[in-house]
Amino acid sequence: MKRPRIVLAAVAAAVLVAALFLVQRRNRSEGLRIGAILPLTGNGALYGDEAKDGMDLALAGLKGQKIEVLYEDDYGTADGAVSAFNKLVIIDKVPVVIGAMFSSTALAVVPIAKERKVILFSPSASSPALTGTGGGYFFRNWPSDVYEGGEMAKFAWQKLKLQKIAILSVNLDYGTGLTQVFTRVFKSLGGQIIDVEYYNQGATDFRAQLTKIKSENPEAVYLPGYYTEIGLILRQAKELGIRTQFLSCVGFDNPEVLKIGANAANGVIFARPSYNPDSNDPRIKSFVGDFVKKYVKRPGIYAATAYDALNTVAEAVGKGGTSVDGIRAALLSIKDFAGVTGNTSFDQNGDVIKPIQIMRVENGQFVNFQE
Repeated sequence: MKRPRIVLAAVAAAVLVAALFLVQRRNRSEGLRIGAILPLTGNGALYGDEAKDGMDLALAGLKGQKIEVLYEDDYGTADGAVSAFNKLVIIDKVPVVIGAMFSSTALAVVPIAKERKVILFSPSASSPALTGTGGGYFFRNWPSDVYEGGEMAKFAWQKLKLQKIAILSVNLDYGTGLTQVFTRVFKSLGGQIIDVEYYNQGATDFRAQLTKIKSENPEAVYLPGYYTEIGLILRQAKELGIRTQFLSCVGFDNPEVLKIGANAANGVIFARPSYNPDSNDPRIKSFVGDFVKKYVKRPGIYAATAYDALNTVAEAVGKGGTSVDGIRAALLSIKDFAGVTGNTSFDQNGDVIKPIQIMRVENGQFVNFQE
């Protein structure tokens, strides 16, 4: 009597394995819904719209994969990000969420992603405080401020021979993270940070902070923040007769800053991840050409990193299937995935390390810095 039972058990096991295989194959063929939380309204809408454009272009270019993105507006706020994330995870039951874009919004969501075991993949959050906090569920294809801020501090000391610098930063995790890293590295090299001033995102009048900085007579002013405010800062600094060197970060890297700041933006030196829309690389040329054709504008850095983020997730789904564990394992196994912002690999914390590029504004154009 034992043999029939053994046979039946073996048959049942085989049927179960076959069923699981068919379900996984069906899930892959029928596609996958993932989430995205972006600032589509509010002060950060320009960044969110750009990222969404990049993701939509990536979706249109996927071959052999059916991925649908459910977009939620986080308004650029921590509360908005938490609400959007919870909606996507609890109601829509997505295994992956691309976002949040800002360090402050990502920091608010990471603990929930860890608790609910859902992958959070940010295309732009850079705060060092995010490293190691996601319990293996947080990834980003944007370098930590530890790299960007440190590289700019070393560049200021070693290449520009600057010794006394003031800082005017946006009062967000992004700005404070860059400020802390830049200050630590610059001081360790022998430099002085003679003043640190902050402003709120969305501010339009920076004359009080600039007047104080002018009285300190710095050799340069470092501007961690976003182009919408930085362009106004540069104009107002020129009106106040401040002629010092200005340094900035990747948040400066958008052609709109040249319209906002006008000729006051000339001479600004800034750091950014290695993305060159004028590159002759066939992959980048194709991306830029397709983007311009679809949106009648050139893609900025946020469009590029969001484009790469979606393609990286799609690569992981293709390798690991549609489960959270499968996607997570596949992301950790990715080595040098070729994107328009460079090759992507992740360390054990989900952090990406990419080279930093030093740029300068010359005659209203972004160009590689030349000594």
